[in-house]
Amino acid sequence: MDDELNVTYITLSGYVEIDKYRYVYFLVLFTVYILIICSNSTIVCLIMIHKNLQEPMYIFIAALLLNSVLYSTSIYPKLLIDFICEKQIISYSACLFQFFTFYFFGSTEFLLLAAMAYDRYVSICKPLQYPTIMTKNTVRILLILSWFVSACHIAVPAIISAETKLCNFTLKGIFCNNTMYQLHCVRSRLLTIYGVVGLVDLVILPMLFIICTYIKIIIISYQSCREVRKKAAETCLPHLLVLISFSCLSAYDISIARVESNFSKTVRLVMTLQIVLYHPLFNPLIYGLKMKAISKHLRRLFGPAKSI
Repeated sequence: MDDELNVTYITLSGYVEIDKYRYVYFLVLFTVYILIICSNSTIVCLIMIHKNLQEPMYIFIAALLLNSVLYSTSIYPKLLIDFICEKQIISYSACLFQFFTFYFFGSTEFLLLAAMAYDRYVSICKPLQYPTIMTKNTVRILLILSWFVSACHIAVPAIISAETKLCNFTLKGIFCNNTMYQLHCVRSRLLTIYGVVGLVDLVILPMLFIICTYIKIIIISYQSCREVRKKAAETCLPHLLVLISFSCLSAYDISIARVESNFSKTVRLVMTLQIVLYHPLFNPLIYGLKMKAISKHLRRLFGPAKSI
């Protein structure tokens, strides 16, 4: 539907009993958003401040946590506004931008996890060559490629969608993800093909690379001494937990958008909220507890309060 300025607006229909619980939802989500920003930013700041944490592994962790903050910021501000507004609407241009940022930062996470897997492989399997392979320039290149490749892939469907005619103006969701394609009058074969290509390049290939890398690490660690096995477990386990968590949530996002389902609004809302609630808090929790160097600095940061 268009207004006088010829701006197309989309109605978001994924909310349940919003009039009754709107302020409760708002307070919960606002609190979670603040926790996401504070928890992720605290670890990023610790890594930037302390020299013993300015190693490739921790730089990648900082990039991953910063990416989580940006990922959440692409969703939360609009989500918070919707929970206190009478109508949940969004302009189509803003919807496209949210679509781009959501999948841009989401796919970047897989590429960053792949870069982290490569770093762990070199560190554990080629320790003598590690300083010459994982230089500052190598780290910069991997970080830039992670964001650049993702941005280029996601920009294409966003641009194509911007030129596509709409016949439906009601989106089955609480933010703009792949369900946006259901607004189009005709399913674009180009978008479908490119979506499969993007899925392979940004999700499947990085996951296969990570799996193969960690299998190699496990084999080398098993054949090595106890100290190497301990190092592999301490540094690789957090990455695997984050990968499993994000992969499960991504699988739901892909399936709910691509497969016509009979899920109720309540189920859709609960599952969708898991993407924006659970994972951005899971990352700092895992790295803060499982990475000894980071947890040590966290205890120092918050420890003095206990001794007062």
